[in-house]
Amino acid sequence: MELTGSQILMECLLEQGVDTVFGFPGGAVLNIYDELYKYGDKIKHILTSHEQGASHAADGYARSTGKVGVCFATSGPGATNLVTGIATAYMDSVPMVAITGNVPVALLGKDSFQEVDITGITMPITKHNFIVKDVKDLAKVVRDAFFIAQEGRPGPVLIDIPKDVSANKTEYSYQEPKKIERRIDDILDKDIKEAAKLINKAKKPFVFVGGGAVISDANAEVTELIEKIQAPAACSLMGMGAFSGEHPLYTGMLGMHGSKASNIGVTNSDLLIVVGARFSDRVIGNSTKFAKRAKVIHIDIDPAEVNKNIATHQFIIGDIKEVLIRLNKEIKQQKHEEWIEEINELKDKYRISQGEGLTGQFIIEKLNEITKGEAIISTEVGQHQMWTAQFYKFKRPKQFLSSGGLGTMGYGLGASIGAKVANPDIPVFNIAGDGSFRMNLNEIMTAVRYNIPIIGIIINNSVLGMVRQWQTLFYEERYSYTNLNPDLDYVKLADAFGAVGINVTKKEEFEPAIMQAISLKRPVIINCVIDKDVKVYPMVAPGAAIDEIIMD
Repeated sequence: MELTGSQILMECLLEQGVDTVFGFPGGAVLNIYDELYKYGDKIKHILTSHEQGASHAADGYARSTGKVGVCFATSGPGATNLVTGIATAYMDSVPMVAITGNVPVALLGKDSFQEVDITGITMPITKHNFIVKDVKDLAKVVRDAFFIAQEGRPGPVLIDIPKDVSANKTEYSYQEPKKIERRIDDILDKDIKEAAKLINKAKKPFVFVGGGAVISDANAEVTELIEKIQAPAACSLMGMGAFSGEHPLYTGMLGMHGSKASNIGVTNSDLLIVVGARFSDRVIGNSTKFAKRAKVIHIDIDPAEVNKNIATHQFIIGDIKEVLIRLNKEIKQQKHEEWIEEINELKDKYRISQGEGLTGQFIIEKLNEITKGEAIISTEVGQHQMWTAQFYKFKRPKQFLSSGGLGTMGYGLGASIGAKVANPDIPVFNIAGDGSFRMNLNEIMTAVRYNIPIIGIIINNSVLGMVRQWQTLFYEERYSYTNLNPDLDYVKLADAFGAVGINVTKKEEFEPAIMQAISLKRPVIINCVIDKDVKVYPMVAPGAAIDEIIMD
């Protein structure tokens, strides 16, 4: 049957199982939005307050489900407003399809009104991108985009559709989506056997779990590996939930703000098994001193990550889940009682105390207690992000949504909206610093408009906390433009948007505030006032080895 480009786009989205898109209309996408109006009973559209909010919401939708997140924007500034969200998804391997409009084909390259070369702009931050200049190509492009976004190491894909292409007609016929197969062709038996041989001989093995294990849904296989070899295990920021934070073998996060047990454990290990992590600079510190006593086994789907930052002794390329299924069969049941005792002594000796009064650590630990570790948590970027990773006990994958690679302030509120839309029966909290929260606070309006009952917790110290912490430690207390005074009245702000605002200044006020927020089933902002000089510890100074740890 003959359909317009806009109709073909809608039908292809339905082919791919899309039920929700996040976006903001404009001139170049009027044809698409007119058709979306007619498909409103099949595809829900969430109108965000800003295109960046749409991209973060699509990201949160994707991270919390494993499905592709979809966002729409118009040409020019609408398209460029997606760029930060696309880059955020790219750095953290999130499957997303961003669909933008553009000026008609005849006006491309002529500096037309609201024209930008969005495919050129996003080339370095997408897994692939397309500009569709002929409506006959549109269906294939959409299908290819969804496949590319999900296959192998996931990532964002952009489709740019000129306005006349969305209006022109061509033949369309339904196609079943191409099945996404796990990558197993590069998994070699000799690599599995060699890795198993190293593991079976190790006296002090340590397992480091990254975001690849979350993406692959390999938490059961990760847990089997760790329990079978009786090794301590740490997670990266992106790996949270791939191994339960409540497990007795879990040692905490690794790296700049990792636990002392994790950092010293890796340093003293004789074998480091790295599962789906890319050895970020925030994890390894001084690369010349990282895990120098250990042989390194690196398991990853992307061969480009192997030997990029840290030299390995053995690597296995392929889907994490499939690799571990095979590897676990080759590993003998082991005991490393003295090694585990050594790690447990470190965990006990260097346990961080909550401190006096209302603190970030207290807030996160109490939230974990109230929610029993079952909530979906998004964060902005800064001290609050590190406290969340350190003190919330994530039990499963896709619970923790945070911008790890790009470090995007303003990410969390939009992401929480996307996650709550996708997971209406699970409590969703966004943990924010006051600096990050101000970046995209306009998305409160989105939550209110659709009555999306997210709960925002602002850990408010009236400063840019992480930057101030660095200024304190490394810049002789020169606090250059990090004070945020005068303070914003977040209760009045929430009320102005139609949400509920609650102030918390004491420990005993926090739990009642959370219980009230949960019971309201409305968007709620809880403003928790803490001291500006509370810092995130442990900390490794930039350029130092990860076992050179500042504790206070």
